[in-house]
Amino acid sequence: MRPVTLVALLFLFTPACKYLQTQLPTESMALVDMEEPLPLHEEPKDEEARRDLPTGGFTGVYVSDARQSLEEMDEEPEGVLVARVVENSPADAAGLSEGDLLLEANGQPLRWASEWRNVELQAEPGSTRTILYDRAGAERDAELGVVARVHHTERHSTERYREESRVGIVVRTATEVEARAAGLGPGGGAVVVGLSRGSPWRSAGLRFEDLIVQAGEEPISHPDVLLRAIRDAPEDGTIELTYLREGQRATLVAPVSRRAQEMTKVTIPLLYVYEKDRDLRRFWVLLWIYQNKKTPAAWETTVLWFFKFRGGDADRLEEVER
Repeated sequence: MRPVTLVALLFLFTPACKYLQTQLPTESMALVDMEEPLPLHEEPKDEEARRDLPTGGFTGVYVSDARQSLEEMDEEPEGVLVARVVENSPADAAGLSEGDLLLEANGQPLRWASEWRNVELQAEPGSTRTILYDRAGAERDAELGVVARVHHTERHSTERYREESRVGIVVRTATEVEARAAGLGPGGGAVVVGLSRGSPWRSAGLRFEDLIVQAGEEPISHPDVLLRAIRDAPEDGTIELTYLREGQRATLVAPVSRRAQEMTKVTIPLLYVYEKDRDLRRFWVLLWIYQNKKTPAAWETTVLWFFKFRGGDADRLEEVER
């Protein structure tokens, strides 16, 4: 094969190889029609109301999420992790230590920090709770006393969680005032702060600031409970939601959907390529002899690789006749 012929073939096939070796995305794009009202980004201002709430009981145990890795975040936790034990507290007297895993309280399973906080809030000072906990793989029992809490717990900022595959919703953790009004422990509940305009839950009647307290028969002890219910719902299925709106409890049957599919690229090596992205359309024919690109604001056409024509939005509005 002559060198000139080899160079010509390389010239022809290099662009084709470039388009054949594209990498597929591993995650869906963000929903373009997601609405998140700016006022709902602010932290709720209910500290004064929180200070008026009953302080409840105190055990000296501070807990956190038992899931320790990103891989575990998609799983339901088993127990709550003891993050700290206050010195000379009932928990210290009962022999609990940092790193223990609380599994049950009076026979009730524990998975979320809000559930443990509810145990403390509902316990009368002077009473005890039978605790089942795990230490280094061995289960143990303890009788944990409860004393009156003198000061309120520290306020925690709310956290936001997104779901954009089947429902199109953004929720945040409820404040202590909101959660306790719904009968949940602090950290429970999921407040709607974002909705896709095409969300099936929006069509079903869910609104901004609704507090979702139950999915099916399961209380929303953490927003992850809601996200898991969405993920596990059968295709074309529904979820019965219980929620609070302006203090009134209501239910609705909310369907789940899925991402729409669309053709984003067509390639015929050396002859034709069409590409579509969110804000870009591009195609070329015969090795870029003719190429066209277009966005919502501009366009560009290239002919014979060298001649370019470009246009689009100007830096001014058109004059309007009066």
